[in-house]
Amino acid sequence: MSSISYNSPIGKLLITEENGAITNIFFDSSPICTVPKQPTPLLEKTIIQLDEYFQGNRKQFDIPLSPKGTPFQQKVWSALLTIPYGKTVNYAELSQQIDNPKAYRAVGQANNKNPIIIVIPCHRVIAKNGSLTGYSEGIDIKNKLLKLEKII
Repeated sequence: MSSISYNSPIGKLLITEENGAITNIFFDSSPICTVPKQPTPLLEKTIIQLDEYFQGNRKQFDIPLSPKGTPFQQKVWSALLTIPYGKTVNYAELSQQIDNPKAYRAVGQANNKNPIIIVIPCHRVIAKNGSLTGYSEGIDIKNKLLKLEKII
């Protein structure tokens, strides 16, 4: 397992790779990380693609992903990957997409546990009434990402 820090426009992120796939992108708020910080070609490619995203030049990521989670979380995260850049869905729509229409609260919890923020776009899920609810990194960050994508 390797990791690298990335100073993004929304804060310092830590990106981890294991067995040739990205396993985590999260805010690097901890001064101590047990994963060795060592660049790899995939970590460097991920940073390039994140730079392109933040510059408004990348709408879709092209990197191998391997998020760790339950089968239900995996299903939700796979569905999140189908939400196009610049579009949103609500929790009820996402639960219908995974053929579990009453699981919108569980879908929200799976979003909250998304280990690969931005690339797996949980920020594109909003409340049924259109409000920006529930984002593990805070509504302010969600707002910035949606503004970047010209959604709001």
